Amino acid sequence: MEVGVFGTMALARDPGGAVFGIWQANAHEGFDTEMGAPGGYCWAEVFTRDAKAVDAFYPAVFPYTERKMDEASMDFAVFHVQGQPVLGRMVMDSDFPPEVPSYVNVYFAVPDCDAAVARTTERGGALHFGPTDSPFGRFAVLGDPQGAAFAVIDVTTTQGEMPHMSPMT
Repeated sequence: MEVGVFGTMALARDPGGAVFGIWQANAHEGFDTEMGAPGGYCWAEVFTRDAKAVDAFYPAVFPYTERKMDEASMDFAVFHVQGQPVLGRMVMDSDFPPEVPSYVNVYFAVPDCDAAVARTTERGGALHFGPTDSPFGRFAVLGDPQGAAFAVIDVTTTQGEMPHMSPMT
């Protein structure tokens, strides 16, 4: 669908059921804030129960290569464009209730995860998970007052060793 002179957009669903949007820029290029800057887009992950179908889909549609994390406790992959990570993929295991559908989780950078959680809940949002520390940063999954889920992450506060990734495929 064309959005005036701004660009063209589409909504799609991957084979695992996660809905996502794509944007082809024209007068509006996209994010005004630098990726990873406080308040800006930082990362996204596809949560799915069908890794095989999703892992085949994204590289067939986009110029992605895939690397899997060598971590026995979870099935996680990272899609790259020209060697740069652009999207994560997480398998939804038994920790996820069966009624939770596949989804895309979007992360926004914040200077202080705990303060962002406090501001969100004070303004009617909900805390779904966290805050928790990781090698990637301290993060939490939140919901806005209308129920839309998103995550916040402080990438300057990391804990633990970065996981090893398998070679590019």
